[in-house]
Amino acid sequence: MTTPYQCKNNDSVSDDVVWHNSTVTHQDRVTQKGQKPVILWFTGLSGSGKSTVANAVESKLLLMGKHSYLLDGDNVRHGLNKDLSFSDSDRVENIRRIGEVAKLFVDAGNIVLTAFISPFISDRQQVRELVCEGKFLEVFVDTPLEVCEARDPKGLYKKARAGEIKHFTGIDSEYQVPVNPEIHLHTAELSIEACADFVVAELEKKGYLQLEEDA
Repeated sequence: MTTPYQCKNNDSVSDDVVWHNSTVTHQDRVTQKGQKPVILWFTGLSGSGKSTVANAVESKLLLMGKHSYLLDGDNVRHGLNKDLSFSDSDRVENIRRIGEVAKLFVDAGNIVLTAFISPFISDRQQVRELVCEGKFLEVFVDTPLEVCEARDPKGLYKKARAGEIKHFTGIDSEYQVPVNPEIHLHTAELSIEACADFVVAELEKKGYLQLEEDA
C-alpha cells in the first residue's frame, strides 16, 4: 500500500489497515509553507556536534521564516523511545521509529532536522527509502573520535572507558561512516556558526528554501 508521501508499497501492512486520505493534501501544505520539505539527517559520533549544529541551523531557518522542527536523539528517548536500550537491536528500532516520525513531518511540509548517532548505514538507508527521492539529505558531522572524546560534553566517554556504559559507539560499538553524504561537515575545523551557514547555503543551492514558482 502506497501513501501520498511514500514512494513505494509497504507490503508489511495488513490488508485490514486502509490509508485515510485527508482533504488537505501534502501539496496543499507544501504550497502554504512555500518551501520544499526534506529530512536533514545529522549523523556522527557522540560529541561531534550534531545537536548543536542542527539547533543553529533551525534558528537560522526560523529567522528566514521557514517551517522546521528538530528531533533530537536524547529528547526522543525521554518519551517516544524511552522503552529502548542502547543495544544494537534497540538502536535499529530507535531509528525506525524516528524515521516514521520524520516522514510525518515531511508530509506536513516541514524541513525536519534529526540529530542521532544512527551508527549503521543500513538504518540510515532505511529512513531514506521511507520518503521520495530528494526528500532525505544525509549530513555527516565528521569529527575524529579523539576530538569527540576530548570534548565529552556529557561525560559519556569517561563512563564508557570505565566500563560503566556498554555498547557505546566508537568504543565498543561500531560507527559506520557515511559513504556519500549530501552534506559533509568538519566540526573540528569549522565553528558551529560556519557549519550552520554551510548547511543553510546548501539548502538554498539545492532549492529547498523556496518553491520553483517563487524563484
